[in-house]
Amino acid sequence: MAKILAIGIATLDIINTVKSYPDEDSEVRVSSQRQSRGGNATNTLSVLSQLGHQSHWAGILIEEPDTQLILNDLSFYQIDTSACKRLTTGKMPTSYITVSQKTGSRSILHHRDCPEYSFDDFKAIDLSQFDWVHFEGRNVDDTRLMLQHIKTHHPDLYCSLEIEKPRAGIEPLFELPSILMFSQHYANSHGFDTPDSLLKSLPADITATCTWGEAGAWAITADGTISHNQAFSQDKVIDTLGAGDTFNAGLIHSLINHSDLKQALSYACLLAAHKCSQHGFANLLCNFNDDV
Repeated sequence: MAKILAIGIATLDIINTVKSYPDEDSEVRVSSQRQSRGGNATNTLSVLSQLGHQSHWAGILIEEPDTQLILNDLSFYQIDTSACKRLTTGKMPTSYITVSQKTGSRSILHHRDCPEYSFDDFKAIDLSQFDWVHFEGRNVDDTRLMLQHIKTHHPDLYCSLEIEKPRAGIEPLFELPSILMFSQHYANSHGFDTPDSLLKSLPADITATCTWGEAGAWAITADGTISHNQAFSQDKVIDTLGAGDTFNAGLIHSLINHSDLKQALSYACLLAAHKCSQHGFANLLCNFNDDV
């Protein structure tokens, strides 16, 4: 299997489950609460690890009480943290998440007192050992330098960029990775009502995907061919938290195993749907039928 590096954040997630999402200025009883490790890049790695890949994370770790829970979880998924930068001051990013039992939706409040992983940190990594590098679309200036570094010094190294949220100045990065992974949130924030309209607006020769919730996901190849895969239905949606990160893992897994983009899209949709049928990522592949 492949050796994969992901650059992004790890968070402490405090997850409150309620019967239905509360109205403003209301008081509701929480039916359950749990704490877990979160963060897009590390979520994706936790899935890739279960798919058999060697997973490495490059991010920030701060010496404070909440970090041990994060480290324990990364260790559980055998995610290597040797490329991380460790600090003695600050606070690990914390997400306060409300999950609705009625719909499976999740709403997130996020707090951070933590610097971003820098280009100087990234330059110290021996990239020749990796088969794929995945980036969260954040810390735009330094991420641009990282992607340019790969393009210049490791031109054959596959890399992906997740574009989940609108961020100032991120669009010039679009021509640098091997593949872009867009969210519906990003598309809507830029006035696109359909995923294919976003994909068609991209510069030529770009390979990209765009997820669209219950409608499934779309992809465009470098030659402009667009494909669509319907979302796979589940008997019951339990938890959508991390479904997009799971989709990205499925996409990377398929592509690194030489599937074409249409096949990879279908596998990623199926894996993401399976994630929605359970809480968290543990034992994700149990009872998973990957026939597509």
